[in-house]
Amino acid sequence: MSHDPSFELPARPTRNYSRTTVEYEGSVVFALSPDGREVSDDVLDGLLLDVLDDGPYRYGDWFDLPMPLYTVHDDATGDTFRVSVRDGTVELHVLPATEPPGLAALYDRLVAATDHEWTVDCRAEDCPEE
Repeated sequence: MSHDPSFELPARPTRNYSRTTVEYEGSVVFALSPDGREVSDDVLDGLLLDVLDDGPYRYGDWFDLPMPLYTVHDDATGDTFRVSVRDGTVELHVLPATEPPGLAALYDRLVAATDHEWTVDCRAEDCPEE
């Protein structure tokens, strides 16, 4: 946990293509939670959308899921990643080409848009060795 995260990637997922699908091997997720507060998913989704709408983002929610899930591109850093909201947490899902500056920039904008601290946890699972 940290209140000043570096968003350094402990591993990196890989993307595998077949003739009909794209599959990811491994995952790296940064979980951002309001520190010491319970905030509903609807409130967090509204906050996230306000931050994304302020730019420099292009984003879309093109999945039909029972939770908010966006593919986000930061035009300033060139990073693309996924963002979900669930169980009172904003999750930044790293894609194979995602770099730390884009993740850190979204975190900084979320912090600037609120009056509380955020807790950041990182988990990496089943990522292939580099």
